[in-house]
Amino acid sequence: MGTTTPQRRQRHDPVERRKQLIGIGLQMLTERPLHEITVDAVAAQAGISRTLLFHYFPTKQDFYAEVVRAAGRRMLRAAFPAGRDSPSELDDVTDGYLSFIERRHELYTGLFRGTAPGDWLHDIAQETRTQMVDQLLLTLGIQRPAPMVRAAIGAWLSFAEELCLDWAAHRPGNRDRVLALLRGSLRNVVELADGDSN
Repeated sequence: MGTTTPQRRQRHDPVERRKQLIGIGLQMLTERPLHEITVDAVAAQAGISRTLLFHYFPTKQDFYAEVVRAAGRRMLRAAFPAGRDSPSELDDVTDGYLSFIERRHELYTGLFRGTAPGDWLHDIAQETRTQMVDQLLLTLGIQRPAPMVRAAIGAWLSFAEELCLDWAAHRPGNRDRVLALLRGSLRNVVELADGDSN
């Protein structure tokens, strides 16, 4: 009669373990506010000790920051399906951005709005906004934007955010109308901002 060899506990590669822990944090973030996520709950779900979690993230804030950055990357992937440093179609961008906020408007509000300069959440929100502006310039085929054009696209993002959040919460109009407004306003803003350089 054969004998079975006991299975050894699988050890995770550090990079994979970090990804696993961030993934658990992201999943929890869809269910509760950031401040209600505890490192103890994350560690327990991962099957590790709290002490081991702090081997991968020096502090609780470091862990939270990586989870929020991952949430920002998810939004960027939703808005720019062609991937980083590749141009996406403007129709896909506006539809993806609106869809993300439609599904996650409470999460988006909690993470990216109402923060003050100097706050770590504010800094991550600004990082994400800068990446969105860069990707929008790529989508629009603008290789060397004038400072006014970059500033105008950043201001358009504030408008788009407000419009999408209001629509997601209150549904004041037709979805296609919102998308048309997003696309048309972006084109108009860029054209007007670029007027001095023509």
